[in-house]
Amino acid sequence: MAKSRNPRLFPSRRSSPYALALAVLLMLSVALLMLLALGVFSLPVNSDESPKIDHQADRFAYETNGAAEKSGGGGGGGGGGDQWTEVMSAWEPRAFVYHNFLSKEECEYLIALAKPHMEKSTVVDSATGRSKDSRVRTSSGTFLKRGRDKIIRAIEKRIADFTFIPVEHGEGLQILHYEVGQKYEPHYDYFLDEFNTKNGGQRIATVLMYLSDVEEGGETVFPSASINSSSLSWYNELSECGKKGLSLKPKMGDALLFWSMRPDATLDPSSLHGGCPVIKGNKWSSTKWLHVNEYKV
Repeated sequence: MAKSRNPRLFPSRRSSPYALALAVLLMLSVALLMLLALGVFSLPVNSDESPKIDHQADRFAYETNGAAEKSGGGGGGGGGGDQWTEVMSAWEPRAFVYHNFLSKEECEYLIALAKPHMEKSTVVDSATGRSKDSRVRTSSGTFLKRGRDKIIRAIEKRIADFTFIPVEHGEGLQILHYEVGQKYEPHYDYFLDEFNTKNGGQRIATVLMYLSDVEEGGETVFPSASINSSSLSWYNELSECGKKGLSLKPKMGDALLFWSMRPDATLDPSSLHGGCPVIKGNKWSSTKWLHVNEYKV
């Protein structure tokens, strides 16, 4: 009697080496696509074919080396040339200069718009929160409503881009004029009363734009700054008042941004600042105060 064989239900096949290689390549391709999708790495791109970015059109040209030398001592004609930012003080206070922020035409336009409406400047009474006359501020000034016209809207949009604070958080532009002997004693831009913080909350930052050059004097000085101006390239051009702290000499078109509040939302006493007396010439400037919340006009 012959032995019967148990037939195999699944006959064995030897896998082809080509099939194995194809399977490995398929798995590697899937893994590569997953890594690309997750952004773990990217494929190299020929830099010659990459689109070039026009930084001048973006109105931001940052320079980290030789910044003070490029400013030409903070003097000379303004409102034209390259635009670039300079760190005046990284801390106590946080202050930055945007050179040639405004054009010469924009500076002249703001002055012409404000001239017929100039009145004696006032200060805020810390007890009542209302405006009052004071000898600590002897300039004349006026306000231009936010969004008043196309030119002002363009300037305010530029300020928002510079500070990363929405246009709606800003007060109207204040235009100020200082004649020989006129000044603004050191003060804070933040409020110490509850009346003025009802609209927009506390003032968080200030952008001070210089609309004219000043032959002598008129510097913006931070007397409580942790550093002074002795290390700056324009130190020898400063008045005696300007040498009493960290100071910036007015130059047409330049803008000074400083913060009245620290990143932890506490008030910064090192933001104490003043306008030195004008010794020779005239000083025109424009101030934009920015609030924590939307400021209703």
